[in-house]
Amino acid sequence: MIPHSAWPVDPGVILPFLVAVLLIELTPGPNMGWLALVAAGRGRAAGLAAVAGVALGLGAWMVAAAVGVSQALARAPALYQGLRWAGVGFLLWLAWEAWRAPPHDVAVVDADPRRGLFLRGLVGNLLNPKAAVLYVALLPGFMRPDHAAPWMQALTLGAGHVAVATAVHGAIVLGADRAGRVALARAQGPVVRALMAGGIAAVAIWTAWQTR
Repeated sequence: MIPHSAWPVDPGVILPFLVAVLLIELTPGPNMGWLALVAAGRGRAAGLAAVAGVALGLGAWMVAAAVGVSQALARAPALYQGLRWAGVGFLLWLAWEAWRAPPHDVAVVDADPRRGLFLRGLVGNLLNPKAAVLYVALLPGFMRPDHAAPWMQALTLGAGHVAVATAVHGAIVLGADRAGRVALARAQGPVVRALMAGGIAAVAIWTAWQTR
């Protein structure tokens, strides 16, 4: 049996932490709304490419927490506000892009959409205030001084968060893909563009309100 002190994190906090991050990921947010819209409009492969970008963005926040960047963000409200509004602006730009795209770019897979969606998922999570709050406010409460170094605890717990988030996001994509095939069979190109643009804009407004 591994001694309690030999664990990189307190084994007693692992399950509560995973439950906490699962509940957080199941609440509506920019990732959930955007991924559902991508999968419904462009299909499963495009949605999973976006999920990969989101996962890498969350991993970047995990590393930032390990090296102390997230703590610096907590001490500088102006930086948080800048991050918050940059994230909202990025979502609004995605809404505009969805609206002005030709119908075939929204409804079907084009020449190489997955790399673009991967990059959008990555940038969107680097500018995601919800991810920032999780690593600034939630993560330190599960770290213990009698275990591994803080950076090791941040990486260990953060890896658990990324795994849970990716599982939730993958499930959202698979469900939205099935629902989207039915909806797209009945909708015309301009209708699809309007629905996607309006949905992403609504996610941006919700994010601005919830992270104020």
